[in-house]
Amino acid sequence: MLSELTSKIAFSRATLTNDVWGGLAAMLVALPSAIAFGVTILAPLGGTLAAQGALAGILGATALALVAPSFGGSSRLITAPCAPAAAVLSALALTFSQQGTPADTILLMLGLIGLLSGAIQIGLGLAGIGRLIKFIPFPVVSGYLSGVGLIIIGSQIPKFLGVANGTTLVDAISSPGMWSWPGVAVGAVAMATMVLTPRLTRTVPAAILALLAGVAGYQLLGAMDPELLTTQGNPLLVGSLNTGDVGLADSMIQHWKAFQVLNVETVSKVLVPSLTLAVLLSIDTLKTCVVIDAMTKTHHDSNRELVGQGLGNIASSMIGGIPGAGTMGASLINISSGGTSRTSGLICGVFSLLAFLLLAPLIAWVPVAALAAILMVIGYRMIDQHSLHFFFTPTTRLDFVVIVAVILVAIFVNLIAASGVGVALAMVLFIREQTRSSVVRNRIDGPEIFSKHAYKLRDTGQALEQARQAVVFELQGSLFFGTASQLQAALEPEIGARTYVILSMRRVQSLDVTATHVLEQIKDRLEEHNAYLVFCDIPKGLPSGLKMKRFLKETGVVRPTNKAFAFRQLDEALEWVETNGGANAVTQDTALPAMALADSPFLRGISPDGVRALSAAVSTRPVRAGDFVFKVHEDDDSLFIVRSGSVKVTVPIDRKESYHLATIGPGELIGGMGFLESSGHVTDALALTDVEVYVLAHEDFDLLAKQHGDLALSIVHNVALNLSMRLRVTIGELQALRG
Repeated sequence: MLSELTSKIAFSRATLTNDVWGGLAAMLVALPSAIAFGVTILAPLGGTLAAQGALAGILGATALALVAPSFGGSSRLITAPCAPAAAVLSALALTFSQQGTPADTILLMLGLIGLLSGAIQIGLGLAGIGRLIKFIPFPVVSGYLSGVGLIIIGSQIPKFLGVANGTTLVDAISSPGMWSWPGVAVGAVAMATMVLTPRLTRTVPAAILALLAGVAGYQLLGAMDPELLTTQGNPLLVGSLNTGDVGLADSMIQHWKAFQVLNVETVSKVLVPSLTLAVLLSIDTLKTCVVIDAMTKTHHDSNRELVGQGLGNIASSMIGGIPGAGTMGASLINISSGGTSRTSGLICGVFSLLAFLLLAPLIAWVPVAALAAILMVIGYRMIDQHSLHFFFTPTTRLDFVVIVAVILVAIFVNLIAASGVGVALAMVLFIREQTRSSVVRNRIDGPEIFSKHAYKLRDTGQALEQARQAVVFELQGSLFFGTASQLQAALEPEIGARTYVILSMRRVQSLDVTATHVLEQIKDRLEEHNAYLVFCDIPKGLPSGLKMKRFLKETGVVRPTNKAFAFRQLDEALEWVETNGGANAVTQDTALPAMALADSPFLRGISPDGVRALSAAVSTRPVRAGDFVFKVHEDDDSLFIVRSGSVKVTVPIDRKESYHLATIGPGELIGGMGFLESSGHVTDALALTDVEVYVLAHEDFDLLAKQHGDLALSIVHNVALNLSMRLRVTIGELQALRG
């Protein structure tokens, strides 16, 4: 017990240590970006609001990192101010400023947008919209993962090379004269440390050691070149977290005063931007969650995560911070640095606030190239290199095309558009695959599956002719617009050639209006030839929740007509066909004359004394229609001979389903297996009409056998022959159904 407790404590400490490393590393990536985003948003307003934008970035990073993980559904996600929020809000701030809107009102409107977008995200989560992310196919996730990796690499190369802000990737690579060689050297050291460290130790996260190596390398270069040892205006370093003369308390008070001028007109102006921002932030977050799941083999709760993100954005807006989402770079740094739980996100928030309050001077000395190098290595590892092999396999080549398309759109357009293109292409591939698979699982000619009515085998010619008029189709998969033509092509040859076309729907997964329209056309054409369309094995509910039987009635395929019918089981449909359409089933069964015991076929050749002895040994039992002659597992070893009426013999499968073995008429034997084994019945025998049976108890049979050996031999022979015949019919049906 003590050792178990000790191991749990050790595990908890190890987990907490990893989360601390992960949260610290994530803060070092998220905080500088948050400050930059805040300045980007509020700088167009002029005055001290640019400095307040830096503070808004810090407040946003702190609030989001503390609140979102506490209520969210992902264990390793880092939430912070992000590029989509900066893009939307900076564009709005500039637009409002050009329209002459006062700065205080603009500040209010931006805060209100963050507040409303958070509320909308909560609504999306509670409505279950987040679960739609689960339906994104793997090629889309793979392409998105690789696209994000390439975007991260491309965005960090200019920072790695130390070129001026705003320099494009192509210009940065093609202009070596613009490179800052000290920054390149520091980045190379950090990159080498990031790559080699996992081979040597995993005690300290590689990202932390790479960052420390970058700082040490920069200080070493600074010792040789003192001009590098300054943070003021130095593009190679993160620099000081300067917010001007704006204090934390002053910023929050100014923000709350701005909310006092809130009115309906202001809300109406920001409603659409709020919805746009909420959708962008939600997609950005959930796509990051999908990438994290793919990398860590975990599963997130999308709806819960949207609620957590919404609460985080509301909290950020309430204290004057800027909204954000689950960010890719900081989350990946968190994972690579050892973060294993949502605690790492909380620690990132704590470190963000402490960094501003206590550690700003130290963070100022972090080289930008070192951060860029770490992100470039992470971006390279995100590229799904295994999926590149899809190109060399013909069956997966189109999936490779989807991956490449997602990557190209992600790089040259944006990630959201890439997701849309990927899902659209995946849908096309799915439809193509569905149309290539056959909707007909099996086609069974009537003679292969009929003849369960044992008492009708006396007229085998008529039974065979009836069976030839029927065909059974076992349908499967999705019956929709993509496979409707295939279904029509399979059924049309039967029109005019068959009187009964039976469709078993047991394995059908989906059904749409196009497919039902085809079925209705087939039914109408069969009706022109005085033929029937018969449905059976109709599922009570499809995976989509659609009630198929009701849908067939509502779309007009099955309606009150004498040419289209629906049965619960295939056996019921076959029995209906065997009785020439079912309308005369009862009439035919009851029309069969009662058979005296002496006229039973199995007594042919038996001496009159034997027949009289059997007549004295049996008793008669009437059974009303709908009652059981006997039931499965009943402790009864009697043999039953049907005198009049018809009996349906079935094997129960569950409480509502059963397998139809045979329908028995006058002169036929039932209960033979229980009679031979003396171990109770293995089937149910249901009276379809009013029935009268002869009952021969096993002990009475034993007495007869001692005096009339020929009679006993004939009874046993006919019981065995009867069981063999039913077994042969059942085997033939199984072969047909499994064909």
